[in-house]
Amino acid sequence: MGGSGRPVRDSESGAAQMLESLAATSGASAGEHIWIDVIQKMDEVYHDLLEYEVALEDKNAALEESQQFIMSVLTSMSDILIVCNRAGIIEDVNQSLLALTGKTEAELKGRMIFELFADEASRQQSQHYFAGHGGETLHDCELQLATAAGGQVPVSVNCTPRYSGVGKLLGVVVTGRPVGELRRAYKALRQAHEDLKRTQQQLLHSEKMASLGRLVAGVAHELNNPISFVLGNVVALKRYSERLHSYLDAVHRGRPAAEIETLRRELRIDRIVEDLPQLIEGTVEGAQRTRDIVDSLKRFSALDRDEQRHFDLVQVIERAVHWVAKVRGDKFRVDLQLPPALPVVGSPGQMQQVAMNLVQNACDATAEQDDARLVIAGRGEGGSALIEFHDNGPGISDENLPRIFDPFFTTKPVGKGTGLGLAISYGIVERHGGRLSAGNHAAGGALFMLTLPLAQ
Repeated sequence: MGGSGRPVRDSESGAAQMLESLAATSGASAGEHIWIDVIQKMDEVYHDLLEYEVALEDKNAALEESQQFIMSVLTSMSDILIVCNRAGIIEDVNQSLLALTGKTEAELKGRMIFELFADEASRQQSQHYFAGHGGETLHDCELQLATAAGGQVPVSVNCTPRYSGVGKLLGVVVTGRPVGELRRAYKALRQAHEDLKRTQQQLLHSEKMASLGRLVAGVAHELNNPISFVLGNVVALKRYSERLHSYLDAVHRGRPAAEIETLRRELRIDRIVEDLPQLIEGTVEGAQRTRDIVDSLKRFSALDRDEQRHFDLVQVIERAVHWVAKVRGDKFRVDLQLPPALPVVGSPGQMQQVAMNLVQNACDATAEQDDARLVIAGRGEGGSALIEFHDNGPGISDENLPRIFDPFFTTKPVGKGTGLGLAISYGIVERHGGRLSAGNHAAGGALFMLTLPLAQ
């Protein structure tokens, strides 16, 4: 910088001395201020030259830094990179291509790009795509690239046109990645997806079994009634069978008619005959009721299937309320305000799980209250079934409301909840083409809104 400025200063001094000499010898009448202005202008020019030189050096430094950055990026790329002109002649390559082909940069520059490929079909395709390029873009074309060991490797190639600053087509930029790497990545992704699906299915089944465990007390009570009824009828039938056996034995042994008639009155044979149809009918009814309960439990605990059939949402909600309410007994009151029927399409077992989760959440939220209450109101509107679950609990805090449907999020103590019930319910409703939302009611308490499309 200093060395480059010295000749300019010396020239300035020489010019000043010459002007002063001319002024002294010429005896011109012009004032000295004219010559002083000339000298000042020369000083300004010199100052501008210095600023231009500094700016030029700064731009050169920035250009070198940018070039080093670009070279470091090209060198570190795992994908191959080839820069060609419009005729398909290689102008630049990156380190990945050199490592794959075993060639040097000097050996590749100036060659035709299609010479890099191993088989004739790939060479013809590359010549078609990269030589005489018309500006079109190429995506994921698989070509066979010749390797350093004399073999070949499939490469997924992408081609993008390269333009000058004024929009003139200069050539193409070709990038590629060995397909083997892509296939390994795809295989790993597919395996991860399968693992995720399996884990999701296991979590869903675990949540269902956890819900089933919470209902054991109610189910035991539900099973107790028909089983006790069947047992009582069977005991009565056994007693009646003993009386009938004694009476028939007397008849078969040919006892006198008077003795048989007396035995008939004592054993109340006529009363037994009248009671038998009712006892048998009651026993069958109790057995069927027990079978229905067991079948419902089996359907609820079984792994989900993509079942699509018509069912009544009102019946599903009523059954869910009946089961959950058995656990709390009279301490938890459910007020059903539902229409006679709401026909929908889907899996009744899955929707029963949703309804049970929502009722169970309301039951847990109001566990500390003596007047625990849940109002379930439903209606059909605009081709959709709208069900509201409104409890009189403390409601949902503002910080928890955005996370209420997140997996594993729960406000219950450890061991009291899995944090999966609402998340799974949300997914089930979405798969049925509906929506599940949560908020707080204006009158207090939590409000869950279930929307499902009505069956056409």
